[in-house]
Formats: sequence, C-alpha cells, structure tokens
Amino acid sequence: MDNILYVIIIGAVCGYIADVLMSDNGYGLLISIIIGIAGSFVGSWAFGELGIKVGSGVVSDIIKGASGAIIILFVLGLFKRGTNRKR
Repeated sequence: MDNILYVIIIGAVCGYIADVLMSDNGYGLLISIIIGIAGSFVGSWAFGELGIKVGSGVVSDIIKGASGAIIILFVLGLFKRGTNRKR
C-alpha cells in the first residue's frame, strides 16, 4: 500500500511540474496526475536506455517522472495539434 501511495504522490508532483512547464496543454489536474504517473515509467525507461544516471531517492524519481511527463505531453500536443488543422 505504501508503494501505491508513493507512486501517486510522485506522479502528482511530476504531473504538476510538467503541466506548469508545458503551459497551455488544456488538461486538468486529474489528467495531469495520470500523465505524471505514466511519465514516471516513460522517464525511467528513457533514462535507462540513454544510460543517464540521476542518482536515487525522491528527487531522482521526480526528475525522471517530470521528464517522462513532458515527453508524453509533447507527443499528445503533436496529436492534438494535428487533429485541429484546417484543410
């Protein structure tokens, strides 16, 4: 139970950070939290694949999660912008 709570809290912080850095994304707080949780997985995977070592602990988890959430928001923004194009 503690691990789930930790993931939710870190995901919420990462989602908020990514939401602030990637302004005008149009997503609410709940979606930002979900994106932050997913971003934790994406960030951990990306940092591992690139061989980047950030350290360990809460700050490391937040850096990886926020980076992953920014990647997700960027990709979602590409799809969102692509569907709003006029022909």
